[in-house]
Amino acid sequence: MVFPRVHETSIEQPFFLKVSAMTSLSLSPVFRPFKIKTLTLKNRIVMAPMTRSFSPDGIPGEDVATYYKRRAENEVGLILSEGTVIDRPASRNDPNVPFFHGADALNGWKHVIDEVHSVGGKMGPQIWHVGSMENPMTTWEPTVPVESPSGLLAPGKPRGKAMSEEDIADTIAAYARAAADAKQLGFDVVEIHGAHGYLIDQFFWAGTNQRSDHYGGSTIEERSRFAVHVVRAVRQAAGEDFPIILRLSQWKQQDYTVRLADTPDRMRAWLAPMVEAGVDILDCSQRRFGVPEFPEIDGPDGLNFAGWAKKLTGAATISVGSVGLDRDIATSFEGETSAPTSLDGLIQRMERDEFDLIAVGRALLGDPRWVTKVLAGDPEALKHFSPEALAELV
Repeated sequence: MVFPRVHETSIEQPFFLKVSAMTSLSLSPVFRPFKIKTLTLKNRIVMAPMTRSFSPDGIPGEDVATYYKRRAENEVGLILSEGTVIDRPASRNDPNVPFFHGADALNGWKHVIDEVHSVGGKMGPQIWHVGSMENPMTTWEPTVPVESPSGLLAPGKPRGKAMSEEDIADTIAAYARAAADAKQLGFDVVEIHGAHGYLIDQFFWAGTNQRSDHYGGSTIEERSRFAVHVVRAVRQAAGEDFPIILRLSQWKQQDYTVRLADTPDRMRAWLAPMVEAGVDILDCSQRRFGVPEFPEIDGPDGLNFAGWAKKLTGAATISVGSVGLDRDIATSFEGETSAPTSLDGLIQRMERDEFDLIAVGRALLGDPRWVTKVLAGDPEALKHFSPEALAELV
């Protein structure tokens, strides 16, 4: 089994690279260029996809375009959009998240990517189906029944209906159309959302996948077939050279303690088929990037989720989780403020090539100039993250 490898470009390092006051170490591991297939990045920093709910009727407007453009012109290497829903009934659980289908929404996204490219940025949409996931931030409900593998929100908690095989086939086709549209609009990459307890993740999780057909099964490899079929369809629609990212997590919003793979062998069985099907980069979501995935094997400073995913599959990986902040995302939803913190641990992991890219979420959500401030070595200019930032686009 052959997996894709990552190749660096010969792009020169930026002249202003230096040691930041946020760290006692050189920032150079984070600001190396990166290349895979047609995607070339000037550094290893990714803007993590974060739901914003600022697209009435599913259409991203000028404020959304400006929001992403600000990050692109402030040295973010790759921007991944908020979750954008595929063309499938009940694929969203919020009336103001953007579509990635229909002429009006796609025209809006065309303007977004043109604005990002105008300042030298790179960007991909995250394509999404929420499955049976509820949204605690709104009382809005879709006008058709929500759908999921087995009509379950969580183990023993029914919500909506179980998908028929025809529903599944139509959903796979919708993912493929979204990927083809992303390429046609000029995006640089596409990310499939398969994490955090949404639709694809509900197929992975035994607690929400009780099917007895081809898409169910007692093993994680069997329950990954839906994701494999989605990836294959996306690859066929987008072509061989267009990079595909797949976002994954062990934890679920329904249960932070869930682990889909509790050993490296099970993780390999989970991830390898999706890489073989066409995934180029695994976006490995953790609440804290510095937490080892299997400390019983390699100790308290061992590889994190992205590190193990790279080791087991050979694919490029993105790590994420509380970068630059002292509290994880769950505390933000509970109303707590997060303060800037050292980047030493991140740099040490990137120095040893544990993973290839690092996604920054809340720090960039609240401050479009976070990267340039880190480069300038001015920790006093860095902002605390307040949950109030979730209610505005800056």
